[in-house]
Amino acid sequence: MTTRFDLIVFDWDGTLMDSTAHITRSIQAACQDLGLPIPPRERASHVIGLGLVDAMRVVCPGLPEARYQDMVQAYRHHYLAGDETIELFDGVAEGLAALEAAGYLLAVATGKSRVGLDRALNVTGLAPHFLATRTVDECHSKPHPQMLLDITDQLGVAPARTLMVGDTTHDLQMALNAATLSVGVSYGAHPVEDLLDCEPLAIFDVFDDLQQWLIQQRS
Repeated sequence: MTTRFDLIVFDWDGTLMDSTAHITRSIQAACQDLGLPIPPRERASHVIGLGLVDAMRVVCPGLPEARYQDMVQAYRHHYLAGDETIELFDGVAEGLAALEAAGYLLAVATGKSRVGLDRALNVTGLAPHFLATRTVDECHSKPHPQMLLDITDQLGVAPARTLMVGDTTHDLQMALNAATLSVGVSYGAHPVEDLLDCEPLAIFDVFDDLQQWLIQQRS
């Protein structure tokens, strides 16, 4: 019996790395630095997964276009001041190794910058697990399907044999747009009820449960 998936594509922030709260606080601090209204936690966390400029358009709708880069730089200052303290979710390192051993191809599609993702991959030691990665520097921001379609094309896997794993509606809507399947995780940025609107196959509360479910798909 063969698995229904050959390729698993993971979002990064809020799915593999427990960075949602830090990103949210960094957005709020950047707004404060620029004298802008400080967005509530729900609005600041909702944009996680988007490219930075797209995120700022949502968080600061009244900000002139010419000042978006000021906001981006302020955000990066606060994020980088604490990013070394961010940890992977429990079970992620071991789970990715188990999935790779089970024969899955693994990849990452993220709204992070290329520099940011490469730094995170190196710090966590996870880089060897992933055969392909795409960031917002190389592709349209989520939920545009380009990240997923670029990865499936690079690895020669049909979208129908690909599973997207994410914590936001941006991730799961990207999967719908790319005609891939998806599952959600409930421990990230977006509430479960919003994720359900994007028709995931399942939603998992901890990474270990996701890993076990995926292993079962190959048995």
